Amino acid sequence: MLRGKVIVVAGGAGLLGSSFARSIAEAGGTAVVADIDAGAATRVAEDVASVYSGRSDAAPVDVTDKNSVSAFIGDVHKRHGRIDAVVNSAYPRNRNYGRKLEDVTYADFCENVNLHLGGYFLIAQQFGVFFREHGGGNIINMSSIYGVTAPRFEVYAGTTMTMPVEYAAIKAAVIHLTRYFAQYFKGAGIRVNCLSPGGILDQQPADFLRQYNAHCNEKGMLDPRDIAGVLCFLLSDASKFITGQNFVVDDGWSL
Repeated sequence: MLRGKVIVVAGGAGLLGSSFARSIAEAGGTAVVADIDAGAATRVAEDVASVYSGRSDAAPVDVTDKNSVSAFIGDVHKRHGRIDAVVNSAYPRNRNYGRKLEDVTYADFCENVNLHLGGYFLIAQQFGVFFREHGGGNIINMSSIYGVTAPRFEVYAGTTMTMPVEYAAIKAAVIHLTRYFAQYFKGAGIRVNCLSPGGILDQQPADFLRQYNAHCNEKGMLDPRDIAGVLCFLLSDASKFITGQNFVVDDGWSL
């Protein structure tokens, strides 16, 4: 499905990103694991390459630094001779991220929006310019069900968890940023789409899981691999006439 394609995964050492890298390699592509944590990126790439015959590479990148992103693109292009796609899945945030609404300061709200949404903008901008100069490419942005629907705060009852207000604002903006870029680069051989997963299983407390899963169709909270099929479809030529769209994968949670 992805044979011969070189695909960058920004935030590739994270929970989703590392799974995406494995799925890309499994589908025959070369996954370039890009992360600000160079050591973690290397470990993920080595693990993927050991299973999938070397179809993975790693390189450090700071998605909030234009010089870092530009140098990264040049380095990957030099090493592989091509870049076919980028998956925008980094998750930068400050140490105060995740507080309840009443406790979020203006400074923290602005910083987290700047880091996360700003990082997505910078990756999409710099790769979009690169793709336009090299005959086309493919950009996949990661949003969330909370970019599509209002939070269900009741699923957090009895836990210390909440739905961060910054996250909701960021992920809603990512969806429209996707449409903007798709329209801006129309006619340049560049596709830009968005993927909005439901909750991802990551050692959440039992009360939350029970309350969350009650809104779903069958499985409830998803594993990263549950999103891989749609991701690989969007990265493949099977979706070559799809652009500016948001794909929700949430086991019916948002119905």
